[in-house]
Amino acid sequence: MGHLEGKVAVVTGGARGIGAGIARVMAREGAHVAILDLDGEQAAATAKELPTASTGTACDVILEGQLAEAVRQVVERFGGIDIFVNNAGAGRGPLDLNTTRPTGGGGRVEEMAAEAWDEQLAQNLRSTFLGTQVAVPHLRARGGGAIVNIASIAGLGASPTLPAYAAAKAGVISLTKSTALEYAPLNVRVNAICPGFLWTRAWEGLATGMKMAVPQYADKEPREIFLEVVKNGVPLRREQTPEDIGELAAFLSSAAGHNITGQAIAVDGGITLK
Repeated sequence: MGHLEGKVAVVTGGARGIGAGIARVMAREGAHVAILDLDGEQAAATAKELPTASTGTACDVILEGQLAEAVRQVVERFGGIDIFVNNAGAGRGPLDLNTTRPTGGGGRVEEMAAEAWDEQLAQNLRSTFLGTQVAVPHLRARGGGAIVNIASIAGLGASPTLPAYAAAKAGVISLTKSTALEYAPLNVRVNAICPGFLWTRAWEGLATGMKMAVPQYADKEPREIFLEVVKNGVPLRREQTPEDIGELAAFLSSAAGHNITGQAIAVDGGITLK
């Protein structure tokens, strides 16, 4: 019997990458998982592979009405929600291959378009706010539950050239702490996970940009570049995986984590110790 047997978990951005890793671990522990993702087809495919009755639905989580309707359907299908994982968000952005400047959440403040700033805060912080807002009434109805927010080690300290991404993730951590206190009387626990270096589409894009911009990487494949960064930058000298994040998310959502709330926990192989 798994640690989440019979629980219902919503995972936003769960079609692939970190979100899919979280979905896999939670389903392995017995939870029914509802994946909400922009890519509804991939969300459904990922859900189909899970060992428990699970669903995958197309949803843009920064659109309030769309998110509310998707959650309503989850409750109608499974009878309630016990766990809500705010994972959906935008990456820090690859380098523009024409200018070698970072896009999305990267680049110096003076070079960044206001629209890029707004997009990062919407994708990473507004999405977490809306997810928390829509989850709380359903967790209250269950007599409590868990919210897990996926932040980043970029939100734990200074992140030069990643101002928008880092600010958004720092906001996620602050929101986590505030809502943990706010909803503790409802027996709702709120925690954040700060992933380190994972081989995801975001990192593949970043490594591709590094190949174009940094002479020493010109003859290397993106995956090789990533592994070199891991070797030189991670004290444990190994990359993190989506399942690593899933293991912690499942623990924080289970009875074993019943006294943990308001924490931002790094899963980074020791990067933030340096």
